[in-house]
Amino acid sequence: MAKKKVKGLVIVESPAKARKISGYLGSDYTVLASMGHVRDLPPKASEIPAAVKKEPWSTLGVNVDAEFEPLYIIPKEKKKVVKELKDALKNAQELIIATDEDREGESIGWHLIELLKPKVPVKRMVFSEITKSAIQAAIENPRDIDSDLVSAQETRRVLDRLYGYRLSPLLWKKVAPKLSAGRVQSVAVRVLVQRELERIAFHSGTYWDLKATLKSNVEAQFEAQLWTVGGKKVASGKDFDESTGKLKVDADVLLLNEQQSQELKERLLKNEWQVAKIEERKQVRKPYPPFTTSTLQQESNRKLNMTARQTMQTAQRLYEAGHITYMRTDSVNLSKEAIDAARNCVDSRYGHEYLSESPRQFTSKSKNAQEAHEAIRPAGTEMKTAEELGLSGGEERLYSLIWKRTVATQMAEARLRFQTVTIAADDAEFRATGRHVEFQGFFRAYVEGVDDPEAALDDQEASLPPLKEAEKLNCQELEPIGHETKPPARYTEATLVRALEADGIGRPSTYASIIGTIQDRGYVRKQGSQLVPTFTAMAVTKLLEQYFPKLVDFAFTANMEQTLDDISNGEAESLPYLKGFYGGDEGLDEQVKTNEEKIDPREICTLELEGIESNIRVGRYGPYLEKLLNGENLTASLPAEISPAEITNELAEKLLKQKLEGPTPIGMHPEEGLPVFVLHGPYGYYLQLGEVTEEGPKPKRVSLPKNLEPEQVTLELALDLLSLPRTVGQHPETEKVVKAGIGRFGPYVLHDKVYASIPKDKDVLTIGLDDAVDLIKNKRGRGAATPLKELGAHPDDGETVAVFEGRYGPYVKHGKINATIPKDTEVDSVTLQQALDLIAAKAAKGGGTKKKKKKATKKKAAKKKTAKKKAAPKKKAAKKKPGKKKKSSE
Repeated sequence: MAKKKVKGLVIVESPAKARKISGYLGSDYTVLASMGHVRDLPPKASEIPAAVKKEPWSTLGVNVDAEFEPLYIIPKEKKKVVKELKDALKNAQELIIATDEDREGESIGWHLIELLKPKVPVKRMVFSEITKSAIQAAIENPRDIDSDLVSAQETRRVLDRLYGYRLSPLLWKKVAPKLSAGRVQSVAVRVLVQRELERIAFHSGTYWDLKATLKSNVEAQFEAQLWTVGGKKVASGKDFDESTGKLKVDADVLLLNEQQSQELKERLLKNEWQVAKIEERKQVRKPYPPFTTSTLQQESNRKLNMTARQTMQTAQRLYEAGHITYMRTDSVNLSKEAIDAARNCVDSRYGHEYLSESPRQFTSKSKNAQEAHEAIRPAGTEMKTAEELGLSGGEERLYSLIWKRTVATQMAEARLRFQTVTIAADDAEFRATGRHVEFQGFFRAYVEGVDDPEAALDDQEASLPPLKEAEKLNCQELEPIGHETKPPARYTEATLVRALEADGIGRPSTYASIIGTIQDRGYVRKQGSQLVPTFTAMAVTKLLEQYFPKLVDFAFTANMEQTLDDISNGEAESLPYLKGFYGGDEGLDEQVKTNEEKIDPREICTLELEGIESNIRVGRYGPYLEKLLNGENLTASLPAEISPAEITNELAEKLLKQKLEGPTPIGMHPEEGLPVFVLHGPYGYYLQLGEVTEEGPKPKRVSLPKNLEPEQVTLELALDLLSLPRTVGQHPETEKVVKAGIGRFGPYVLHDKVYASIPKDKDVLTIGLDDAVDLIKNKRGRGAATPLKELGAHPDDGETVAVFEGRYGPYVKHGKINATIPKDTEVDSVTLQQALDLIAAKAAKGGGTKKKKKKATKKKAAKKKTAKKKAAPKKKAAKKKPGKKKKSSE
């Protein structure tokens, strides 16, 4: 009997989205996940089809000679998914594409239709939130695939491929292997490098002023800063030239030094103090617009300390669970339903006086807020809190941020009063400022964070006591204070996102992956919240600025983004733009060919920093100093943690001197009679016993544990570490020795050829036998590993799904499938649903255990060996049968 056909096959990107939508559509529809893109350009040479492998353009994956036609392939891990979708389509009356509503989602939908070749009607349903009403409305009001959006996405993909695949190999040859160039990535690196160069060029200026602690008639204390002396304004930080550290030429100010400020203090303390003038002004603050992708990334970085990647991963989960609207958006628009829901929420939770007089709508500043129908807000019309939804961890924190920001949009304006009081003492004037929040308004729900840690938040109260003009004041304390001007602050993730968006570089939805990539490629490292460019970043930026200035020009990159927007709106065509970008004398292809021979790797990898006498070279094993001394080239490695702006002539001389004279030992080994050194290598700090000699070319070395700074190492501690590995004891079951030591991957315990990592809370020098035995027991492959967290039973077979700690980080496990937990995802926040999605994605890629893959490889090799034996040449060659053609491989 033929299986009854379902009304439609609905295809989305992820299992979580599929489950949620399936619950709203019921049994009439089959909802399946494509697991993202089902077709793409070949990621590596081995996946280029044999039919085109010899073509000169094949490595690009784009036929530049045939109107830039992309070479699309189905990745190996997606073939199983495609087959499942094709099989499901046979049993459906129509195909419904329900991928995300942006260009990427439109493109995934188009590729699905191209691959599945449906013989049934095809519909495209779009929605900005996964709620019952939104899904039902979407399925009742379908549209066609938007070919302009598809064209814009394909153009972007081709542009990025051409940019990356033509420039990256050049970087491998001229700078270092494994580097990459990218249309937005390289510009983002340049932004960071320019700021670092500004910090290097910066010269600090010094100035002094006075801070007075005053008491009014009502016995209330407050502080005031020196403002003028003899009618002349006292110098402050903004009066200095950053390039010289001196006052600007046009600065008409009084610059005080320490002695002058001390003398002024003594003089003023002998005089009367009184209020000279009181000025007041009132200000109204309006609520901030609801979140876009960019502002959500900025604010979650400031307030929640979440990276852009963490923010987008968490927002994706909230969206797919039906808790928020679509998180990739440039729009600040709110639907009428959302505004009504927010206003009802304000009225009931905060009171009618906190409600704005009329519904408040916002206008987007983005030139092309086309990909979004709404801002990011809580889904539905109930405005439930995170607590009411039962959220926890990162999801609870991010949802609460979105909830508060959305609710605040419909609240009354905040009213503030600012006071500026001028205080006179002899010929000097001091100023005291105060702020008072007269009515909190939307501050009750939400206050935006600030990038400057010293700046006051909008709702911060700093009132002055009641004062009157001519009122006498008592000076309790007068303190001279010295100041040094500060260099421009390095970018954080929040400020970089803001800068890129302000210049129209890239799309906010891609910033998370770009910030991740520039760190993964070694262009940037994080120092607290700061993004610090490396010397490699400076060399690559130098190459691109000198030989491909247009490609890292901010305006050019912004125009590229605008062109993609125009293509998505049907206002521009893809092909002419690609031809202009890649072809011709000024095109990318010709520029690479022309410049390749001109670029001198040594010159590019030599950095001459302003004010630094030594050169800095970017070498194969990292950056190093280079200086000509007495006709000889002297070099010294730079520690990995040193940033470009931290290099000084004093530091350079110290490192070169150490290299010339050799390292200074921290002491002598009492038994061996050899010096003990703390040294720095490509992989970090390590201890060395003795020097490298012809008799002893490999002295004993041991890595310093990562939680130990070189300055903390005493001779006693060094001797203990050099004595490793040490015997911890005998294993109670096998009676074999258990040892502890430090290896390539850090501290470990060893028993019977089984290594287990020592966790950060244990010390390799003091770990006891019981703890060591537990670590060995929990090691994978030797007894059952202890999970960090059990998440629940798998719905298919009831087996436990749990989180484990592995050598390369945490992972979720079900049966024989291990799936890595994405970088930046908080382990404590991983839910069963997330784990199921990760496991499903790994299973779709054919993931399993390493043993299983090894077994399969061995089996395959054995088959090949047998086949070779069978195909051994016979004494007589068989005659060819006419008319039989060789079957072409696909």
